[in-house]
Formats: sequence, structure tokens, C-alpha cells
Amino acid sequence: MATYAEMQDIFNEITQDFRYDHELNGCLNCGICTATCPSAHFYDYSPREIVQLLWTENVEQVYNAMQEKIWACAQCMTCAARCPFRNSPGGLVMIMREVAIKHGFESAKQVLRPFGRVMLKLITTGNQLSPDMIQPDAFPDWGPNIQKVEGDLQTLRNAIPVKTLQTVETAWEVSLKTSVEMYTIWEMTGVLSSLETMDENLYDVIEDFIDEKREDYEDWLEEQEED
Repeated sequence: MATYAEMQDIFNEITQDFRYDHELNGCLNCGICTATCPSAHFYDYSPREIVQLLWTENVEQVYNAMQEKIWACAQCMTCAARCPFRNSPGGLVMIMREVAIKHGFESAKQVLRPFGRVMLKLITTGNQLSPDMIQPDAFPDWGPNIQKVEGDLQTLRNAIPVKTLQTVETAWEVSLKTSVEMYTIWEMTGVLSSLETMDENLYDVIEDFIDEKREDYEDWLEEQEED
């Protein structure tokens, strides 16, 4: 459990984000955001609660909400569209999630862990999913409901990309130059450092892959100069 001073530092980091003052303007406690929130119908989550906790500077409860509740938000931004005070609870949740990731909260690790393979494929090929990856038993970490898609697999496969990109073998791969540019952007924007905080093993795999791609690109540049 964090100390109160640590919780206060977390809270200050949230409120000092440049987006914070644009997302929180006050609260009439009308409940429209929660009444229209899809997640509130299925989870122990209330966008109004998030706004109230931040607005009243309830440091401890904000910290507690970051352990579980903020991960129930679907980021649909219905709350922002409906709020008469022009608050954006979804935007506030986004800030809180980013702070949770930065500080390596266990809640963030648990939520993001199932998407490790998706990120690995996105970084290594430029394409996060190819149709023939969808198998009934391929995503056990996505929960039991993934089994329900078994009957519609062919339909799903046909719907993902155009017919020329139907398999892992033919799935789109970006050029070396584009890959290196993507890696540079992820480094400069802190994506890779966040990944290291969340999943060190996955980060090591991706870092080795990036180093190899950069070496290949440098070799390619040298070949072009020689030609």
C-alpha cells in the first residue's frame, strides 16, 4: 500500500497534466454521464464518481480507483458528449491510466498483459492481426467468450482485410525505412519506456528485434551508397 505522500504525488501528476483543466470544469452531480455510460451498466464503474473524486481532491480514493475502476471505462466518450458542464470523465480516465502505466501499477499490468502478442506482431510486422490467426483456442487469455466466435470464423476472416491479405504469409509488412521510423517515434514518445515498465520480458524481445531491424536498415543504406 502506498503512503499518503506517494498518493499525493500521483494525484498531483494527474492534475498537472496539460489536458486536465480542459477535461474537468466542475460538477453539478446530475448523473447524466453515469446514466448514459455503457460500462456503468455492467461494471462497478461511474464516470460521475471519477469526476467527484478529482473535483473534491479525494487523494486516497483517486488512488484506489486507479487500482481497478478506471480500467472499466470503454473510452466511448459518451460522458463528454452529454455533460452539461463540458467535463470529460473519459478524458480524465485516460490521464489516470497513463499515470498508472508510468508508475507500473499492477492493475495496468494485468489489463495490458493479454495484448502483449498483439503489440509484438504490430511492432514486428506493422500489422496487428491477420485473419488466419483467429482460432477458437488461440486467445485463451481473452476469456471464455472468445469460444463463441467459432461458428463465424470464416466470416470474420473474410471481413478483416482485403482478399489479398488473408493469411500470415501475405499479411502486410512495412518497409525497413518505415519500421525504423516507427521505432524512433515510439522511443521519442515514451511508448517503449512504458512497455518496459509494463512487461520487461516483452520489451527485451522487441528491443532485440528493433536493433536487428536497424542494423538491416544501415546495411541497406550502405548498399545504396555503393550502387
